[in-house]
Amino acid sequence: MKKILLTFLCLFSMFGVVNAADLTESAKSAILIEASTGEVLYEKNADEALAPASMTKMMTLLLTMEAIEKGKIGLEDEVPVSENAASMGGSQVFLEAGAMYTLDEIIKAVCIASGNDAAVVLAEAIGGSTQHFVEMMNEKSKELGLTATNFVNVYGLDADGHLSSARDMAKIGRELIKHDLILKYSSIYEDYLKKKDGSSLWMVNTNKLVRFYQGVDGLKTGYTGKAGFCLTATGDWKGLRLISVVMGEPDQDARSKDTIALLNYGKSVYKVNTILEKDSVLGEIDIELGERLKEEITILDDAKDLVKMNGEEENYSYKMNLDKVRAPIKRGEKVGTLEIYSNEELIGEMDITVKRNVLKCSFWTVLKRVFDVFVSGGTA
Repeated sequence: MKKILLTFLCLFSMFGVVNAADLTESAKSAILIEASTGEVLYEKNADEALAPASMTKMMTLLLTMEAIEKGKIGLEDEVPVSENAASMGGSQVFLEAGAMYTLDEIIKAVCIASGNDAAVVLAEAIGGSTQHFVEMMNEKSKELGLTATNFVNVYGLDADGHLSSARDMAKIGRELIKHDLILKYSSIYEDYLKKKDGSSLWMVNTNKLVRFYQGVDGLKTGYTGKAGFCLTATGDWKGLRLISVVMGEPDQDARSKDTIALLNYGKSVYKVNTILEKDSVLGEIDIELGERLKEEITILDDAKDLVKMNGEEENYSYKMNLDKVRAPIKRGEKVGTLEIYSNEELIGEMDITVKRNVLKCSFWTVLKRVFDVFVSGGTA
């Protein structure tokens, strides 16, 4: 019956919801943001500190993705299941103490089945202990500017002082999906975890919208008695990536209904214009003492603008403000700013960087340049 209701809600969503006033009837707290700009499209009690349940695992996964990106751990690395991890209650995938699994398998168990035991395995593999990993989670919260978040554990079971807000969860989700790898896992609807005794555990995604709402590819559900039913969802519709959060829902159906309403409102009313694509060549910059005296400049991310579908036509332009640059300089280092205008109104700024690394020139290269200038009759 629930599957039929969810399918009906998803089909109904195609007809559009455009009234933002009544989007979340049941949620205690909710928010909808556009991912590339972070712009808030809808909010309801978005800063209220509430129990986040298993949405906590988004921070656990974020630190995991960062560790992978920094080369500290790899997907095929085997990680051990401690007695501590195997003893976890609540949502679990029944990992056996002393067993070894690949990091890839453990991430799947967190993303698909929301395994508390698997979350502890990640925390211990990356932080050494759950206590240290919780410290890492709270340090990352401060780095992201979260104002209502304090983590006490790595999985989200109710605990005194374990709190977050819809706005903070959306910010964590936005940071998490900057790692493309996570969507590979969060978009899986079902898979099997092969146990060491030869058996397999069937895992079905706790986020049913991954299967029943076209475009949704994540992100994390949650439920405890204190938190109620929660969901951070994300999806992409023709370049418009949305992130929604609902907290404190009375049941799964209400959680799905409110999430569908949020996502449908966003994709019905808004669109994203790509002004400049990442790595577009904007021109050249002079490099003092560089092995090359000039280098192409670019931006590392797409320059985008969130607009309403039925709004006025946008006329984009941009202005570059370049710094004086001396080698060595690496790609990613700021060498200026790009001011972006819409209909002559400043709508944003982005950092400019060099297309390629530029090393400092050698002493002999300097001598050769001076000699060439002298021979040509110019000035050094």
